[in-house]
Amino acid sequence: MIVLPTWWAPSLLALILLGDVAISLRPIGFIRQCLESVELPQRWWWVLIIIKLLAATGLIAGIWIPGIAFAANVGVIAYFVCAAIAHIRAGATGTAFRVNCLGMLVLSIALLILSYI
Repeated sequence: MIVLPTWWAPSLLALILLGDVAISLRPIGFIRQCLESVELPQRWWWVLIIIKLLAATGLIAGIWIPGIAFAANVGVIAYFVCAAIAHIRAGATGTAFRVNCLGMLVLSIALLILSYI
């Protein structure tokens, strides 16, 4: 059985994802660099914004609906695992990768663990 998580962990992750969405609408330098370094065509960048919006929505809804936040958090982890794989395959393992991609992956995992212990 999945236990309803505390409200702060999914809220924090949702807030961070919404901030990421905001700076991705017109990608600032390091976001643009990350997307270009993995050779993701610019015409597909909007998909990442939709994925993050859906994840944030699921995290917020999950505060009241058991299991939804858990699923959304696992989805965020999967997203950043895929992003990490894309960076490694492209050889783009610089500071932006370590700070942004791996930082978000670690944060997502930590918040999931904190939500369910």
